[in-house]
Amino acid sequence: MPEATTPDRAAADIGRYVNDTLRDRYFAACDAVYALGAPIRAELDVETTFGTTHVYRYGPADPAAASRTPVVLVHGAGSCSAMWYPNTAALSAERPVYAIDTPGDPGRSVQRAPIHQPERAAQWLDETLAGLGLDRVHLIGSSYGGWLVLNQAHRGPERLASVTPLDPGGLEKVGLRFYVWIFAGLFATFAPKALRPRLAAWLEQPVLVVPELRTMIRSAVRAFRIRRPAPLPLTDDELRTIRTPLHLLFGKRSLLVHPQRQMERVPRLIPGVRAEIVAQTGHGPQIDHADYVNDRMLKFLDTIDGTTQQSGSTSDKP
Repeated sequence: MPEATTPDRAAADIGRYVNDTLRDRYFAACDAVYALGAPIRAELDVETTFGTTHVYRYGPADPAAASRTPVVLVHGAGSCSAMWYPNTAALSAERPVYAIDTPGDPGRSVQRAPIHQPERAAQWLDETLAGLGLDRVHLIGSSYGGWLVLNQAHRGPERLASVTPLDPGGLEKVGLRFYVWIFAGLFATFAPKALRPRLAAWLEQPVLVVPELRTMIRSAVRAFRIRRPAPLPLTDDELRTIRTPLHLLFGKRSLLVHPQRQMERVPRLIPGVRAEIVAQTGHGPQIDHADYVNDRMLKFLDTIDGTTQQSGSTSDKP
């Protein structure tokens, strides 16, 4: 069971909007980003011990595809499910897709209790999947969402068919270089329009050249106050417990993790894991190389559903 939390401590660990006006402005910016991806078929609210989780459902028109094992997407810190706009069309053409707004981050979920502790995070995600009526899912998580899905594979794997962490947290302590990159990217959103493509290439920040995404990120910074410490990485012993089929994708120039180090470490701890390094990208391979990453993810999911697991490591793709 999660450890007890005092009311004052709980309030300090709960994200919040500054006011309703900025919240609504942020939601409008999010909706513009959602419009870049696949059509949303439904929006659902799931009540959990930790608050109300808002979920977006995408789905294939083909009835046969609709019966396949669904994908559940878990976004990164400081964002919401709209960040999956480059991926929802390809994934939902093949199987049902659910994109979760994580409580504690800007989005349409409503947090009422902290979930940053690993056992609480696993309980929250399991309750969300149960509330959606999902007994078997493919979990895909980016960055902080990568930590959430790795944590789930360690602490609550019963509903998991597979886990795909994309340049995930949870493998190393977050270093100064990552925070410097985040703040540099934020400041670059204020740069003159003519400079943004060059800065986007230098910082590997696609947010700078996608107007809707840039507006969403800037609106989030103004509207929402995240109140969550960085999660501790999983230890070697914790990673050794994972038996769920795992597909890791790293950006070659990631500043969150050291990709080559983890390419050597994780397969040594988790037998059968697939690990890949995506070239010419940093922390956002699913955005920078969406077609390639979508294809790799779908092939992995097809392999798992076909009961034949691939293993091994590759690098420097595409």
